[in-house]
Amino acid sequence: MIETYHSLEELLIMADRDSVSPGIIACRVEAEESGSTVENVWNRMKRMLPVFRESVQKGLKDTGKSASGLVGGDASRLYNGSLRFLSPINRKAASYALAIAEANAKMYRIVACPTAGSCGILPAVILAVGEESHSSDDELTRALFTAAGFGKVVAEKASIAGAVGGCQAECGTACAMAAAAGVDLLRGSNEEMANAFALALKNILGLACDPVGGLVEVPCVKRNAFHAVHAMAAVDMAMNGIKSIIPADEVIEAMGDIGRRLPVELKETSRAGLAMTETGKKINAELLKKARCLKQ
Repeated sequence: MIETYHSLEELLIMADRDSVSPGIIACRVEAEESGSTVENVWNRMKRMLPVFRESVQKGLKDTGKSASGLVGGDASRLYNGSLRFLSPINRKAASYALAIAEANAKMYRIVACPTAGSCGILPAVILAVGEESHSSDDELTRALFTAAGFGKVVAEKASIAGAVGGCQAECGTACAMAAAAGVDLLRGSNEEMANAFALALKNILGLACDPVGGLVEVPCVKRNAFHAVHAMAAVDMAMNGIKSIIPADEVIEAMGDIGRRLPVELKETSRAGLAMTETGKKINAELLKKARCLKQ
C-alpha cells in the first residue's frame, strides 16, 4: 500500500521527514497513485508552464471584448498603465491574472488550476514570483506540485467547486495554493507555506459565487487579479514570521462548513448577489436576447 496524505499536516510531516518540498512529495504520490513514473508526472506538470505564458501573452495582446462584451482589455490597461500604489511585482501578478482570466473568457487555451473561474491566480503568482526570483522551470514545476498537494487536500476535505462551496472554494483555494507556491519558490520553510496558505484562505471565507448572466466573466475576471495580490500579501506575511492562529487544516474544515451553509442562490446559480442587481439583471436580459437572435 502506497504512503499518501489526507491532510496538510500529513503532507508536511512527510516533506519534513525527507527534507524536501511538499511538491516533491505530491509528485511522488501522484506517480504512485497513477501508476506512472516520477519523471513522467513531473514532465506532464512542467508542460503547463508554456500554456501559462501563452495565455498571459494572448490576454495582454488581445484587447478586444469577449463574445458577451463584458470583459476584455483590462489586463493591458493595468500592465501598461501608471503605477501609484502597487509594487511592480504586484502589478505584474494582477495584470497576468487578468490576462489569463480574459483569455479564458475569449476561449483561448488556459489551465484550470484549480478551476476555470480561478484560472489566473496561481499561474500569475508563480510566473510573477518566478520572474522576480529568476526561478528555473524545474523550480516553477516544484512550486506547482506544492500548490497541487495543498489543493488535493482541499478537494478531498472541502471543495474546489463554486457550485458546491461558493467562490471561496474557487478563488479562495486558488489564492491559498498560490500563496503556498510563492513561499516554495522563495525557498521558505514548509511551516511558512502552511501559514501563507491559511492566511490567504481564511480571509476569503464566505465569498459568494454570483456570476452575472451565468458567465465566468463578471465579477470573476477581476476577482482573479485581486486574489493574486492577496496571495502575494500572504507570502510576505508568512515569510516575515506572521502565523495563522487557526491551523491550515482547520481553515479548510471551516471553508467546507461555510460552503455547506451557504444558500444555493450564492453557489454559481446567478440567483443572488451581483447577478441580481439591477445592472446584473439588465445584462442577463440582454444576453438572453442576443442568444435568441443567434438561434433565429
